[in-house]
Amino acid sequence: MKQIIVHCRDSLTQVALLEDRVLTEFYAERPAEKQLVGSVYNGKVVNVLPGMQAAFVDIGLDKNAFLYVDDLLPAHLDKIPAVKPSISDLVKPGQELLVQVTKEPFGTKGARITTHFSLPGRWIVFMPNADYVGVSRKIGSEQERSRLKDIAEKVRKPGEGLIIRTVAEKETLEALERDFNVMRSDWNSVLRRAETSGAPALLYREPGVLDRVVRDAFTDRVDELVIDDPVRGEVLVNRVREMSEELAGRIHIYRGRENVLLAYRVREQLDRAMKRKVWLKSGGYLVLDRTEALTVIDVNTGKFTGTDDPEATVFMTNAEAADEIARLLRLRDIGGIVLVDFIDMTSDKHRAEVADRLEEAFRNDRTKTYAVGWTKLGLMEITRKKARESLDDSILAVCNVCGGSGKVPVERPAPHRRK
Repeated sequence: MKQIIVHCRDSLTQVALLEDRVLTEFYAERPAEKQLVGSVYNGKVVNVLPGMQAAFVDIGLDKNAFLYVDDLLPAHLDKIPAVKPSISDLVKPGQELLVQVTKEPFGTKGARITTHFSLPGRWIVFMPNADYVGVSRKIGSEQERSRLKDIAEKVRKPGEGLIIRTVAEKETLEALERDFNVMRSDWNSVLRRAETSGAPALLYREPGVLDRVVRDAFTDRVDELVIDDPVRGEVLVNRVREMSEELAGRIHIYRGRENVLLAYRVREQLDRAMKRKVWLKSGGYLVLDRTEALTVIDVNTGKFTGTDDPEATVFMTNAEAADEIARLLRLRDIGGIVLVDFIDMTSDKHRAEVADRLEEAFRNDRTKTYAVGWTKLGLMEITRKKARESLDDSILAVCNVCGGSGKVPVERPAPHRRK
């Protein structure tokens, strides 16, 4: 059973995704908070650094955005030159440039930007300059993939590109064409604004969190969407009805007295998942430590004694940990490099099964996540695309006593002196 739970209060929107009543994703957003990833700006090139093959671009934020040469070259592999030109041959200081944010600013780093534009719709992702068609790999039927690709070729113009999303499986030509025309209209509006605006200027911004979740996650696999705001709920029903009458019927207005996040145990699960030490149902536990460059997860048997066979006990703990690690990475939106120190296993079969279990769990993650494999030291290396700040950073603050270390100086008694 899959559910989407929406809590609206005092301009704060919180959205939770549950699978079999287990929390898998959580988002919180205020109107004042800017949605940067996906936003399109008219920027001005400030510095060009040939040695780094990069440029810094002013898009109106506190820190200049970072543009790498690969994000200036054509998006399609067939059009990329064999020898990359110097970035100084592509852009000059003072030049105005249309760019899109692909990563939010992190710490001391500015936003990452590109000229490979993409505007996501319900069924398709429109790429105005890509000149190719792609179909989601999660659509397994070759016949269906071929049908969708034929539709895409019919609706696009030369030079335009698009990707058919997984949710578009079995959709009609009319539905895809309608979605495509909306995205094309949005892009034309961006181009018109760019002609009359100076630099830096915001030209297009991604929708708010509720609209994004409905667009990307509210599919026929979701059993219900529960929202506690009657006004926004009615607006949502009318909007979804344009896409699907059946999905509109799955939207329910919550009228209970208890906070909807408490009623569906979202708050309880969130508090438990955000701790440094996360317990497993078996009695084992995980310890998560984050640095600026990577996240390290340690797996321990804890209270779990298991069977008389130590190897079986270790495998059972690691297998359960693999499922929970995949959920926590998705829920806490942890990106970058992740190293997992599973409990040592002597059986190669068990090691392979744990790796396969991770890969299987990652299939439910809408963010690209890969189990790279075991390192020479026996650690499991994972990579997960990082585009936004993690949930830890967005809803938790660094302790002003320990500074985030989790430790404070020990009060030691003064040494006794003889008189």
